[in-house]
Amino acid sequence: MSDPAWEQAQVDIVRAGQRMDQRGWVPATAGNISRRLPDGRIAITRSGGHKGFLSVDDVIEITPEGRPVQQGQKASAETLLHTQLYAHDPSIGAVLHGHSVAATVLSRDEVHDAITLEGYEVLKVFEGQTTHETSLALPLFANDQDIARLATVVEPHLSKMPMGYLIRGHGVYVWGPDMPTALARLEGLEFLLACHLAHLQKG
Repeated sequence: MSDPAWEQAQVDIVRAGQRMDQRGWVPATAGNISRRLPDGRIAITRSGGHKGFLSVDDVIEITPEGRPVQQGQKASAETLLHTQLYAHDPSIGAVLHGHSVAATVLSRDEVHDAITLEGYEVLKVFEGQTTHETSLALPLFANDQDIARLATVVEPHLSKMPMGYLIRGHGVYVWGPDMPTALARLEGLEFLLACHLAHLQKG
């Protein structure tokens, strides 16, 4: 039986993976992508697939707790970081996780708990920003292979992260009410991180 809403979610994720791959944000099998449907179902990339070569069969359904609905399927090890966001904010409709060079290098070198970005026009891509004359902080969290434990560290900060967040030596998490908005925010953040890295290297 046809399920247009599910099929659209699959297409949205496949296209997002292609876009992220084209920009070099998801090397090898890195990264993961999810979308929440209007009825509450969650679609996410299965574990281990290259995001630039996804097919609709690489998109699986998970429960709000992060478990695959269909037996035998395997979701990303970082699925709990997606479901945590959906549980936190009912307005979130898409979550993107990428591993760019700029994000990885900056997160390893930054000694503070956040990267501060200010004065850039592109800051206006983030919700609530109306001018470039602003300063936003991108929180940094230590990498942890225990995702459940990492989620508990991230949890207290969820309401204070307009740009998303960055896991050290790993990558960024960005979200939005729908896939186009989430992609725009990811692209904006990656541009800002690339500018910040170039500025530091120039100095």
